[in-house]
Amino acid sequence: MNAVLDAMENGTISRRVWFYANYHCNLECSYCLTESSPRAPRRQLDHSLMKSLTRQAADLGFTEVGVTGGETFLDLALPATLAEMSESVPVIVLTNGTLFAGDRLERLAPMLGRQISMQISLDSANPDLNDMARGPENFAKVVESIPRLINAGHRVRIASTGQAPDEESQEALCTLHRSLGISDDDHVVRPIVRRGRGATFDGSVPAGPDELFPELTITADGAFWSPFAPTVSNDHVDTDLLVSRTVEPLSVPAQRLVALAQGRPVGSDVANNIR
Repeated sequence: MNAVLDAMENGTISRRVWFYANYHCNLECSYCLTESSPRAPRRQLDHSLMKSLTRQAADLGFTEVGVTGGETFLDLALPATLAEMSESVPVIVLTNGTLFAGDRLERLAPMLGRQISMQISLDSANPDLNDMARGPENFAKVVESIPRLINAGHRVRIASTGQAPDEESQEALCTLHRSLGISDDDHVVRPIVRRGRGATFDGSVPAGPDELFPELTITADGAFWSPFAPTVSNDHVDTDLLVSRTVEPLSVPAQRLVALAQGRPVGSDVANNIR
């Protein structure tokens, strides 16, 4: 086990463990890594497994857990599970931010006062450009949801994905997120990754082991190198960056990831800003 902790401390692997809670989604974004859509297979992770693996992650020395999908909050039981997971380590959960009104907003109550952040996707300050990639009325739903979530007491971050914006577009996006109550520190900008649907985009960046920082990622299909790794092509999960079919105990894939990452130049992923 010391090798895993040592690898985290010397920067060989990330201190964060990721879980793909599901793969299905209410949207069908044009660059989606997992080809998610309302028709996609769910590939859901069992909640008991996620809670158990989170406790094991804390014991191994990991200091944060990320939960992604699919659209994570299509699972109505997820807020209570996230709350329990956050008793071990802080949690960040990714979401498209389109579902938080009425009863669905109230269902997030178990997350309040916990070590939980929500990261919402918003790609452009131009509604037409944003919705071209993410779907009709996405922009309007997101900019309504973010203040609603903040006012309810949730911590919110924004992630923007796409081609490198020009200076004017970048400033417009920053002006928008600040107006929504999101600081510069809570705004992440990333390129389109050349995996899943993103593989068809001109200007997308490569995403192999040389470009992706090793972050242990658990899915229904096994453990992977990075949250950018368990992508889907033509309805099949890509296994080129599979680390282990075994996910429990967590020490097994963690040790395997460390072994694969040894000798890799630390920080070589930074050039493409994927991390």
